[in-house]
Amino acid sequence: MTSIRATLIWAVVAGAIVVSLAIAGTSPLLAWRAPIYIVAGFAGVLALALVLLQPLLASGYLPGLAVARGRRVHRWVGAALIAAIVIHVAGLWLTSAPDVIDALLFDSPAPFSAWGVIAMWAAFAAALLAALRRPLDLKPQLWRLSHTGLVTLVVIGGVVHALLIDGTMGSVSKLVLCALVVAASAVALFDRRTWILLTRRKPQDRRL
Repeated sequence: MTSIRATLIWAVVAGAIVVSLAIAGTSPLLAWRAPIYIVAGFAGVLALALVLLQPLLASGYLPGLAVARGRRVHRWVGAALIAAIVIHVAGLWLTSAPDVIDALLFDSPAPFSAWGVIAMWAAFAAALLAALRRPLDLKPQLWRLSHTGLVTLVVIGGVVHALLIDGTMGSVSKLVLCALVVAASAVALFDRRTWILLTRRKPQDRRL
């Protein structure tokens, strides 16, 4: 049963990612598009797929990967996520710089743009926080609260951004991938119960 469960988990995760990328690759919307635009679009799809992996790796939900090893992979996947976001935005900039400027200034008429920008800056902030955690000697409580808050913004912003776009991703595959991202993130958030740190009183407070 353990083997079947492990196989099922990996099959669902890998299937959701591979199918989403495959459907995006065969989209008729790619016809006559410039190679840079296609690369930018695929980078966006890949970024959403990597967001799915992050809570699974950080919380040790993927069979065969212990928590310690999963968190090491989590850091590498985080770096890949940042790279995918940069490629996505840079590619769109090269194809239509005015649209990207409007999005960055929250002046775009397309509602999905603002959500994408929010997710992007939250991802950059989360990565920067992770890189500076040891040099700044951040307290574990502050680290967990800050990182969790930023990651939550990444998930919400990224999912809404993807759902609002009528792009290369198939409607069903996109909905499934977004649902898995939200579900995995919610389960990890519930298991870690980071919000308890907000209500935990300091020792001196308990003595009053």
